[in-house]
Amino acid sequence: MGDVAMTVPVILGVLKKYPHIKITVLTKGFTAPIFENIPNVSVFKADVKGKHKGFLGLWKLYKELKTLNIDAVADLHNVLRSTILKQFFKLSTIPFIQVDKGRSAKKALVNPERTSFSPLPTTFERYSEVFSKLGYPVTISEMETLSKRPIPDSAKGLINFERKMLIGIAPFAAFSGKMYPLSLMEKVISDLNASNKYSIVLFGGGKKEIEVLAKWDTQFNNCSNAAGKLSFSDELGLISNLQLMLAMDSGNAHLAAMYGVPTVTIWGVTHPYAGFSPFNQPGRNALLSDRKIYPAIPTSIYGNKYPVGYDKVMETINPETIVQKISEILNTSV
Repeated sequence: MGDVAMTVPVILGVLKKYPHIKITVLTKGFTAPIFENIPNVSVFKADVKGKHKGFLGLWKLYKELKTLNIDAVADLHNVLRSTILKQFFKLSTIPFIQVDKGRSAKKALVNPERTSFSPLPTTFERYSEVFSKLGYPVTISEMETLSKRPIPDSAKGLINFERKMLIGIAPFAAFSGKMYPLSLMEKVISDLNASNKYSIVLFGGGKKEIEVLAKWDTQFNNCSNAAGKLSFSDELGLISNLQLMLAMDSGNAHLAAMYGVPTVTIWGVTHPYAGFSPFNQPGRNALLSDRKIYPAIPTSIYGNKYPVGYDKVMETINPETIVQKISEILNTSV
């Protein structure tokens, strides 16, 4: 989901610079709401578990895409499915450019025996390169964020939007290596709640996550749990109205950033140098685990691998540091 959200600033930049272009986004149905109401953008939903499953399903998908009279394909994913589609498109004269994910450079970045440590191109730069090869160059400075959406009616009954600053907290990630310990996150929420200056919205998904968030919802009077209560489209509408998002190196950070919401990210065994920082967020908004104590960081690109003894790297980030960073960005005193 984060990879999908990161396409948005690039697509918006391309469309602004080249207003004659129309873009069809091929994506799974779940992520389609990300592209709602963007002029000159339509969504083609890939049913990868149904009619578009497997080799024959992808052939059927190719035949359906051909009917759209596509002039060129920008593959911003570069996975097995899209590579198979590329082979089908070779049967036509339609250009098909795949993103260079920089896999070898990323492998070198997470090598504990690395001899250098410097930032790789960002994902936005990699996406931009694809459009450039198709004849539509766009720079980072030309990229855009989405406008704020109306607050959805479904959220109005959950959250008090009056007087207090609205901040979101997304405490979960796909892998434990990039998830702040829940006991420490509870301390962050407790301190923010006690200030009585914020209305805190909790984001997440899945049964176990919702149970944790529901507990905090009950425990803290300025806290509201949105997980499992809103459609994804309405959740995006709510996120777009936040004054700040606190998230891991995860999808929710990118969803907030694509609306220009100030986003504080907490990093464990992953690192911004891999190129996955949220769009247009200053480096000071990224709170990093201590590499002096844990020099092998980053140990993986996605947070799914780390050596023995690296399971507690995020404990080097104090809850007070996170609260202070939020206070600093929002110009408040907690």
